[in-house]
Amino acid sequence: MAEEKKVKANIVKDEKKEKKKLGSRIKKFLKDYKSEIKKIVWPTRNQVIKNTGVVLVAIIFVAAVVGVLDLIFGLGINALSGLGSVFG
Repeated sequence: MAEEKKVKANIVKDEKKEKKKLGSRIKKFLKDYKSEIKKIVWPTRNQVIKNTGVVLVAIIFVAAVVGVLDLIFGLGINALSGLGSVFG
């Protein structure tokens, strides 16, 4: 019985610790936010231009591959649908 009271008392204490005032939580958030913003390393202009070029080339390559596959599969489906009329 005594142990149950201790456990309940500890739970109540933990809940009180978690229920900090809104102002202090906002203050802590802003402080953490500021420290994280200071850690950001922004790329140089040349890095951005180079990375943009790489992305554009990759997009063009993938679009070409998808286009070729679409053409091949389309021709294959048309060929198969043509075979159905021959046997029908």
